[in-house]
Amino acid sequence: MNQEHVRVLWNDIECSGYYRMGMTCHPAYGRAKPGQFVMVRVADRMDPLLRRPFSIHRLIVSDAEAVEGIEILYKVVGTGTAHLSTLKAGDGLNLLGPLGRHFSLPERTGHIFIVCGGIGVAPMYFLTETLKKKGVDISHCVVFIGGRSKDDLLCMNGFFTIGVQTVTITTDDGTAGERNVVTGPLERAILAGRPDIIYACGPLPMLRATSRMARQYEIPCEISIETMMGCGLGACLGCAVESSDDSGKYLHACIDGPVFNAFDIII
Repeated sequence: MNQEHVRVLWNDIECSGYYRMGMTCHPAYGRAKPGQFVMVRVADRMDPLLRRPFSIHRLIVSDAEAVEGIEILYKVVGTGTAHLSTLKAGDGLNLLGPLGRHFSLPERTGHIFIVCGGIGVAPMYFLTETLKKKGVDISHCVVFIGGRSKDDLLCMNGFFTIGVQTVTITTDDGTAGERNVVTGPLERAILAGRPDIIYACGPLPMLRATSRMARQYEIPCEISIETMMGCGLGACLGCAVESSDDSGKYLHACIDGPVFNAFDIII
């Protein structure tokens, strides 16, 4: 884990309300894993006081394979992200990370379902890219992306570019893909050919439905929880998640997650 002052490399509009920001980072981020996150605050600002958590979307790598930065994908939803959206190349940030528990990375399996809801797509590109680098044949991966409308669908072309051949799209309003929630075609795909594992990140109702299906069809499943965090280090206890082991124990998304075995928590 590193705390450092970094600079913005770019801060581009992805689509309405969504931005893609690149920033410098310590070379230690070369050891970052998919599902881990960073805590970001605009340098020299005390409003908002607390940092904001963001999944690592992508590592920025030089021609010599050295990590020169990271990229985050974010949606403007409040004061903190509104401030971020005004930054330009060269502006300063305070960066803490990489933090949290990451997705497991299978060595050989290739029949993988990756389920993304809205901005939950952010860590899943890094996951898919890393699986490819580990030798997994990602042409056998199926990516499901759901959003409220076509303006909430991100990274579709990116998945195709790195070798995914099947990307299934749904929108709540039918403006792109199938008019449905993303777990609709997910269940059809499970019935057509059970995957080796499901990875998912998105809103809690989507994660809840995905976990239920994984349990019903006895499929290993890992989910990344989207939640606000005050510190990212387990001190504030603001990101509690109930354990499913009947002990009454609570886990914390920042240190026990944000990636969990879907069967280990109650959501």
